[in-house]
Amino acid sequence: MGKTLAEKILSEKSGQNARAGDIVIAKVDVAAFQDGTGPLGVKQLQKMKISKVKAKTALFFLDHAAPSPRKELSNDHILLREFSRKSGAKLSDIGEGVIHQRLIESFVKPGDVVIGGDSHTCTSGALGAFATGMGSTDVAIGMAMGKTWFRVPDTFRIEVQGQLPPGVFSKDLILYLIGQLGADGATYKALEFGGDGIERLSMASRFVLSNMAVEAGAKVGLIASDRKTREYLKSRGRLKDWRPIAPDKDATYERVIRINAKKLVPQVAFPHTVDNTKPVTRAKGIKVDQVFIGTCTNGRIEDLKIAAKILKNKKRASHTRLIIVPASKNVYLEAMKLGLLEIFVRAGAIIMGPGCGPCVGVHQGVLGDGEVCLSTANRNFKGRMGNPKGFIYLASPATAAYSAIRGKISDPREIFKKRPRKKG
Repeated sequence: MGKTLAEKILSEKSGQNARAGDIVIAKVDVAAFQDGTGPLGVKQLQKMKISKVKAKTALFFLDHAAPSPRKELSNDHILLREFSRKSGAKLSDIGEGVIHQRLIESFVKPGDVVIGGDSHTCTSGALGAFATGMGSTDVAIGMAMGKTWFRVPDTFRIEVQGQLPPGVFSKDLILYLIGQLGADGATYKALEFGGDGIERLSMASRFVLSNMAVEAGAKVGLIASDRKTREYLKSRGRLKDWRPIAPDKDATYERVIRINAKKLVPQVAFPHTVDNTKPVTRAKGIKVDQVFIGTCTNGRIEDLKIAAKILKNKKRASHTRLIIVPASKNVYLEAMKLGLLEIFVRAGAIIMGPGCGPCVGVHQGVLGDGEVCLSTANRNFKGRMGNPKGFIYLASPATAAYSAIRGKISDPREIFKKRPRKKG
């Protein structure tokens, strides 16, 4: 009997014939913290008098409060810098970028087991890695011991066929799926994305799917490592890290969900839950006070290119603030080289340094009472952007950029009908 991607990776890393439902102890390849959860993990290790790390790659990222807006957070940064220096862990400092973007750019490879003190660690699953978020103490122990335990998850196979229509993107695909499954519809399941619709997608588009798998409760969001994975790693100077890894053709799945990509339309997640998704036509005309393009979900260069095409020679609506945050320094530099930042500034946008930006509501971009933000982030919970009296809608970069111009939620297909999207 064949194996799913989750079973295959955990079998390899545990040395067992791992099957769904089994408990395994697996080697940890990458263990990572960000500055929100890292201090908790470090303090637990200090209580246990553990000062060295054994995970192959142990990392701390300063991205959520970057740069720090308060002395308390600055002190947390001091703690993480000092622990990294003494323990042998690597530090990604302010300005380097969001943990999940940095992991896929420089550290994770196909077949890895990745644990992180952040729920969207599952982003790395698009590289064919078993990547999952865990509690701070669990990640700390995994970082210190170089191994951790898992219950091997059952797998939902998400079979996508066909090409997405113009104006429809992978963000729309995952929002549609989450709306169908519900916020807890895949709790502790592995979502394994496949089919020719997935094979057509760029790596940037695949990362969006894996990133948001957790919004349906999933443990991981996995995609086979293929030719496009190889080309991505090669572009990052990491060709030696590539290996093919795919599920067996006779793998057993708890459930198979089939989606015809050709029939999808732009989606919007309404406040205050991600699974409260509706076609963009149901949201058209809602006044928007702020548009935010960025985050670990949609802050990559592909996303910024899409936004720039729409915003070029245009202006944001006078009543709508536009904030753009590249997901990493690499993305920032490429956007600068391509002239995208000038397009954004001329359109009236504010460009912030690489990091999480307004997504977590720690500083800059906090909403006022009753204000509406259309965001390319992955969550829209009440208070997520710093004010429980604000309203957050989620959409693709195309929907966000077009809505910024019009000052209200708008259907990007209106412009893509005039200007066909390139394949890829």
